[in-house]
Amino acid sequence: MTLRPHRIAIAPSGFKESLSAARVAEAIATGVRRVIPDADLDLIPLVDGGEGTAEALALAGGGRLVPVTATGPVGDPVASHFALLGGPGPLTAVVEMAAVAGLALVPPDRRHPGATTTYGVGELIRAALDAGARRILVGCGDSGTSDGGAGALQALGARLTDRHGRELRPGGGALHELEHIEPSGLDPRLADAELLVACNPYNVLCGKRGVARVFGPQKGATPAEVELLSAGLEQLAAVLTRDLAPAFAPASGATALDLRTAPGTGASGGLGAGLASVGARLLPRYDVLLDGLDLDARLARADFVITAEGALDHQTVRGKIPAEVARRAQAAGVPVLVLAGTIGPGAQDVRAVGVDAYSAILPAPMTLVEAIGRSGEFLADASERAMRIMALGTRLAPVAPLAA
Repeated sequence: MTLRPHRIAIAPSGFKESLSAARVAEAIATGVRRVIPDADLDLIPLVDGGEGTAEALALAGGGRLVPVTATGPVGDPVASHFALLGGPGPLTAVVEMAAVAGLALVPPDRRHPGATTTYGVGELIRAALDAGARRILVGCGDSGTSDGGAGALQALGARLTDRHGRELRPGGGALHELEHIEPSGLDPRLADAELLVACNPYNVLCGKRGVARVFGPQKGATPAEVELLSAGLEQLAAVLTRDLAPAFAPASGATALDLRTAPGTGASGGLGAGLASVGARLLPRYDVLLDGLDLDARLARADFVITAEGALDHQTVRGKIPAEVARRAQAAGVPVLVLAGTIGPGAQDVRAVGVDAYSAILPAPMTLVEAIGRSGEFLADASERAMRIMALGTRLAPVAPLAA
């Protein structure tokens, strides 16, 4: 039982701590071909600024990865990297914050967001400047930090001190003690470089939807720690606005960014706000990261689209890859299937943005370690099951009567 050849666009995200977007796409293609061997498949692995972003953009742009040893989120040295892209114009670097401060780099027994730091992100930015980059794109996603970018600012030369003039210790848990930021030591090359932050515009620094409350528990924060982080990020926003942002103020007549609530300020535990205070522009990540992929045209040419992510839940509609793919496919009238590692509360909300069907890939209850280790196998099997159900539906579809 096979389907006729179809044009299928496979446009997934990666599965965090498991498979890159490219490997997810390949696994789905394997399952599809078991049922439709001659299908016309267009593999479009997508990144959202998190794991794999630097490598993906380097491959797409004729660039290369530059290895760097930098400070990891718990303070230990980690093997990291940034990308230098090819092409005309100023030399462009891609700094993937997940490669130096991602949740995957935080051991499970040390997941205390009040103590983790973005210091390594600042080190990668300096390394990119050392390499001659004059445009630096910072990809935000999959972070293991909640320090508002304080660590990155310290690595770039700013002094963050408490009321006694002592340097602030690492982590968001110390931000409520912040009294002053001294900008005189900041790397002077920042003034001449174009710093762009590809971020989820739904994420804001403070308020009821601030990142401490939305993402703190996912990173290991207790309810009390969430409140401490929230208070600390409020204090950071106030001090950044007073001491640092004026030195990087926009051109005359432009409105200064509200570091508390502007779109993207909460990206990667508040890294967006920290970098915005030194002149970075916060840009919707898909406007930046999908540039050059011709995604809309490729989706429109397909008979249907398969996308995927590790967890489908209420957060998906707030800027995750399956929601972005579904919105674009819906505009072209192309149906969308989502395959997910897990399905959580609020998953049904994706139907409102253009998802026609979704399915979990796990065949039975199992440990997280086993699920991660076999995710490629499960994706291929789930894709095959979906195609066979479609083939059954095609056989059951009523046949239109012949015209008289």
